[in-house]
Amino acid sequence: MVEKRKPVPVKEAIERVMKRVTQLEKETVPLHEAYGRILAEPVRASHHVPPFDRSPYDGFAVRSADTQGASGETRVAFRVIDHIGAGAVSKCTVGEQEAVRIMTGAPLPAGADAVVMLEQAVIDEDAFTIRKPFGPLENVSLKGEDAREGEIIAEAGTFINPGVVAVLATFGYAKVTVSKKPVVGLLATGTELVEAGEPLQPGKIRNSNGPMIAAQLARMGIGCRLLGSLPDDEDACFELVKKAAAECDVVITTGGVSVGDFDFLPAVYKRLEADVLFNKVQMRPGSVTTVAHTDNTFLFGLSGNPSACFVGFELFTRPAILAMMGNRKPFLPYEKAVLDDDYTKPNPFNRFIRAVYESTPAGARVRPAGFNKSNSVTSIARGNAFIVLPGGTRGFQKGDEVDVLIIGSEEGVSSWELN
Repeated sequence: MVEKRKPVPVKEAIERVMKRVTQLEKETVPLHEAYGRILAEPVRASHHVPPFDRSPYDGFAVRSADTQGASGETRVAFRVIDHIGAGAVSKCTVGEQEAVRIMTGAPLPAGADAVVMLEQAVIDEDAFTIRKPFGPLENVSLKGEDAREGEIIAEAGTFINPGVVAVLATFGYAKVTVSKKPVVGLLATGTELVEAGEPLQPGKIRNSNGPMIAAQLARMGIGCRLLGSLPDDEDACFELVKKAAAECDVVITTGGVSVGDFDFLPAVYKRLEADVLFNKVQMRPGSVTTVAHTDNTFLFGLSGNPSACFVGFELFTRPAILAMMGNRKPFLPYEKAVLDDDYTKPNPFNRFIRAVYESTPAGARVRPAGFNKSNSVTSIARGNAFIVLPGGTRGFQKGDEVDVLIIGSEEGVSSWELN
């Protein structure tokens, strides 16, 4: 008897997954390996930045009081008594109508409280004149104005992008405490599959899902264990998935979750006594996406159809893995955009259409990336987003505003707001 499955809304399915996430342990990595990781602890400023009052420009350090009265008709003159570059400290104290030639980043010398930018002065050997007055602290970068010693400069859960790397280096963090990466295992199902380098035979297709999922993981900075293919035998499938679940934090299977004669994964999950969070979702493509959980291991049963597999990974697997690493913004970012083509196909389920998203001066626009059936491969290659069309609609027309999920962004959002 064929199992009757009850589909759950996409948002509810995502919530069921995220409620089961357990954050992984911490580890320490060198700064040069920190990009793409997630901070496991807040980072505090170890000193003020800037560490002293300094010049943000090349110019002359002066006393602002000595500049008063300067104008185009009455230029005020200064005598240069010293010359310092970044990393050097002047031993002079600036006196009346005196100045120190100063470079960008150099500390302000004693007595000075303003900086005349180089282009604001008319220079004549060791002297110069100005035509405008300067106020106290004008053109001065103050000690601690960027960060104060002890303040939190990056919260736990922050994705370490190049900017965060720069901040960590600034404060002397040669090693960084991050959350461990999950151990991810990848299994393909189906005797119809051959690998990319093998010749096609009648009735066979090449395994595109495995390399695709491995690449989606690599885009997240996650490696995976290629565990081979599941045989068309329930007992053998059970043993292989059981072993994978014992060794991995996440096991991803592609195919085998439908209700065909050789789709054994539902039976395997039952034999594992795994808690099946859902086995059908109100979405197209990928309605048969199944997620189970056993002994702190996620079992993601993604569709064998390439587009459905791709969508299921981005909606369910990606945010779960990111949250396991402590990422506080694990979901795909979303935008509004104007539809550039008609999409008149009605559907009772939410549709996630592989799409091309463009941000233009006239506003954001989006269009389907091409052939969009669940077995499509080419639209995945062309797309950089999903058009999200709610279920129960009769279709959409060119010019309609639609929701769009952006694929491939380093930074995500903290919550799933779409229905």
